[in-house]
Amino acid sequence: MAANKAKIAVIGAGLMGHGIAQVFALAGHEVTIHDSDATSLESAKARILSNLNDLGEDTGAAARVTPVADLARAVRGADYVVEAVPEDLSLKQALFAEIERYVGPDTILASNTSVIPISQIMQGLARRERALGTHWWNPPYLVPLVEVIETQWTSPAVVAFTMALHAAAGKKPAHVKKDVPGFIGNRLQHALWREAIALVENGICDAETVDMVIKNSFGRRLAVLGPLENADLVGTDMTLAIHRTVLPAIDSRPAPSPYLERLVREGRLGFKSGEGFRRWTPDQQAALRSKVLRHLRRASTEET
Repeated sequence: MAANKAKIAVIGAGLMGHGIAQVFALAGHEVTIHDSDATSLESAKARILSNLNDLGEDTGAAARVTPVADLARAVRGADYVVEAVPEDLSLKQALFAEIERYVGPDTILASNTSVIPISQIMQGLARRERALGTHWWNPPYLVPLVEVIETQWTSPAVVAFTMALHAAAGKKPAHVKKDVPGFIGNRLQHALWREAIALVENGICDAETVDMVIKNSFGRRLAVLGPLENADLVGTDMTLAIHRTVLPAIDSRPAPSPYLERLVREGRLGFKSGEGFRRWTPDQQAALRSKVLRHLRRASTEET
């Protein structure tokens, strides 16, 4: 099986699934897409076509995506199956148990999950060596990174093929060598979020100030200067001196912030309720979503 010409099956036609199908189809692969929700499945090709139009990319790629209502038929003959269903461990386990009955012995099985350890999802499979995780970021057709997570059972050949498959599709695959909750990206992201919440919880500043400080300081450098590059740039000796002073004061609780738990308990759920750390009108929500998409599209265009 060649990394630039594989038969792909995407299970889940929602926000992530249709975007993943779009990326593989644009790379020239034949893609089947399945969803148990008929409405989501029926609209998948139209959403892909709309994305391709908006991005000025080859709209002919949509013709390489075939919606299939029957799971067995969707995965039959596939070289590579990727699941993109909701973050529910039992659901994912049951789905892969069913998929394994329909695919060949060498079909690679991948789970797209943000934080669930892949070994928990795949532990019940008969052939665990062909299973691994691929964590795509939202929206998958604009964010380059895909984390490729191996378990203690995953074959090196399966990892190598999956890395090559995503690189050939224009993604930036990152090899996660140990299956830990959150993998790489979300562990880094939520370490930052934990301290951001603690700053507000402890009255050091408000939520708007946290976001303003990040966007107008180190956030501006992050796309071109990673944290360990920065540490080498300023010097590991300077980094050590800073850590000796600041790390003892940084929040290190191994549980969610009580402040965050109170927000949820009070129904302050962010955009979905109109208030979270801050209040959000419908116009403000739409403006922020649009701003993020414009930024990601611009970055994607600059990379190409």
